[in-house]
Amino acid sequence: MSAAALALTACTAQQPPAAAPPSMPGMTSMAPASPPVAQNATTNTVAIKDFAFAPASTTVKKGTTVTWTNQDQDAHTVTSTGSGGPLRSPTLQTRQSYQYTFSAPGTFEYLCTIHPFMTATVTVTP
Repeated sequence: MSAAALALTACTAQQPPAAAPPSMPGMTSMAPASPPVAQNATTNTVAIKDFAFAPASTTVKKGTTVTWTNQDQDAHTVTSTGSGGPLRSPTLQTRQSYQYTFSAPGTFEYLCTIHPFMTATVTVTP
C-alpha cells in the first residue's frame, strides 16, 4: 500500500466522538452562543416594488401595524379584495406609505386596484 493510500485510510477511519469537557464552575463556555430568539414584531413592512408586493405573504400577530411603502416609479394602492375588507389606501406615489393595524385574526387578501395582477395576503394570528 502506498503512503498516500495509508494517509487517506487514516483520515477516513471512524473516530469515537469526543467526550464533552467537564464543566468548571465560574467559567464561561467557549461554545458559540445560540442564535437569538426572534421576538414578535409590532410592525412589519411590505415593499411595493417591481410591480409586486414584497413579501407577497405576511404573517403577523393581532395588534400589529403593517406599513406598505411604494418603491416604484408608478402609483399603486393597497386595497382589500372583495367587499368590506379593511385595507383602503389612497393612491400611493413613489416613497409614500400606508399603514394599517390589524385588530382581528384572519387572512386578508389585497391587491393594487391600478394593477390588479399585483396581489398579496396578510395572515393575522391571535
